[in-house]
Amino acid sequence: MEFDKLVHQSTRLQIFAYLYRHGRSSFTEVADALDVTEGNLSSHLQTMEDEEAVLVEKEFVDRKPQTTYELTEEGERLFEDHVETLEALIDGLEE
Repeated sequence: MEFDKLVHQSTRLQIFAYLYRHGRSSFTEVADALDVTEGNLSSHLQTMEDEEAVLVEKEFVDRKPQTTYELTEEGERLFEDHVETLEALIDGLEE
């Protein structure tokens, strides 16, 4: 049983879970909810974007830049596969 390193890393796992649950979210919303530094969050989101797991949209809202993120279909699949792997691990411990 192997874990996908993109999803399994603890901060990214939190990001995947947050975006899976909440959908499209601003950078600030994610940073506040997960209590991570902006630099750390930015680095992890960039890694996820490079792997096409997250969609990034930049726009201006009231003349202020706003960046939002949401999981791509691939990102959702990766997260769901990871959850299934964890469930299989737990089920295996019960035997």
